[in-house]
Amino acid sequence: MKKIIIYTSPNCYYCHQLKDFLNSHKIEFEEKDISQSQEAMEEMIRKSGQIGVPVIDIDGEIISGFYQPEIEEKLGISK
Repeated sequence: MKKIIIYTSPNCYYCHQLKDFLNSHKIEFEEKDISQSQEAMEEMIRKSGQIGVPVIDIDGEIISGFYQPEIEEKLGISK
């Protein structure tokens, strides 16, 4: 099973879309809310070079934003 970490914030529409998508496919993930943790924010920026959320870390591969086709490919989800 792949290790998935998602970096989110509460008011982010695409963060909610991402979580709904992962939950609908019964994919477990660790969520890090950057609005509550300076450490999580710094970690996300170090990994992605981005300051916007969501950022997804799939076994060390970083995807910035909720780009569903790329996420499906990385997770082996077929339509």
